[in-house]
Amino acid sequence: MTPGSGTPRPPIPMVVLGGYLGAGKTTLINALLRNADGLRVTVLVNDFGSINVDAALIRERGDDVIGLENGCVCCTIGGRLVETLLALGERAERPDLLVIEASGVSDPVRIAQVGMLDRAFRLHGIVVAVDVDGIDDVLDDRYVGDIARRQIEAASTLVLTKTDLVDEDKLRAVRNRLSSLGATQVVVQAEDGVVPTAILFPDDEIALSGDFPARPLRAVSRALPAGLRSFNVETSEVFDRTRLKAALAMYPGQLWRAKGFVSLQPGQMSELHVVGRRSMLTRRPDLPSQTSVIVLIGIFSDDEQRLLSQALHSACH
Repeated sequence: MTPGSGTPRPPIPMVVLGGYLGAGKTTLINALLRNADGLRVTVLVNDFGSINVDAALIRERGDDVIGLENGCVCCTIGGRLVETLLALGERAERPDLLVIEASGVSDPVRIAQVGMLDRAFRLHGIVVAVDVDGIDDVLDDRYVGDIARRQIEAASTLVLTKTDLVDEDKLRAVRNRLSSLGATQVVVQAEDGVVPTAILFPDDEIALSGDFPARPLRAVSRALPAGLRSFNVETSEVFDRTRLKAALAMYPGQLWRAKGFVSLQPGQMSELHVVGRRSMLTRRPDLPSQTSVIVLIGIFSDDEQRLLSQALHSACH
């Protein structure tokens, strides 16, 4: 209800954005924020490290909120999802759309179920990004295949990303495999992170018929693989590019994802992304010189984490 009145307000459309580590969720979010077309969008994410919103869009930046010139807001949530949702539902001026980014190893169904506990929200869809170039390796991995499979099975819409890295035969094979998993038949391709507006905006003139999801939500209680951990490596030293890449390749199949900002030359920062066996370093002249920070996610023993951390520190000049 509107504060101070007895008139009930329509629920806020909610989209949960899922997908395995490195599937391209950040690119989808950035494209959404750039193309909001005057709609008030609130995006809840786990961190801001990889949300590269155009500088021209940023109006103000707080500890856990980025206000954008186009009326959108980006917020960190961490473990405060329920509290954040309650606060959003009670706002006098509520968003036109809420997008919740699920972490790369989480179950988007669980997040959707949390959101639906509050009548202030209505689930519009569970959108799951699929990296067509790497999904076969992920699904075939004995440690993480089940996680990715459950994410895909939960989707009301699948968004195929990184299609420019594969040929038509590979793309067709991935589509067939997704279909064999019993996944949704609503499958679209992202072009530079842009997807058809009906997937995200329920009031669009070409909106897909019916509310999502296409199948009943179901809770999943399976545990994540033993040894799954996330840790940071920080240094004020300058990295050697070759040694950095060698260190990141020490545990193929165990390092699922790495991202961060690193110094490869004094006074210059680069953005680092590692997804499976692919790594990419991109110069970021817009960033001031700062301490290098790398976040690593994977399955490691205590000794393996220690050795990898030591190798990364040894990769500095």
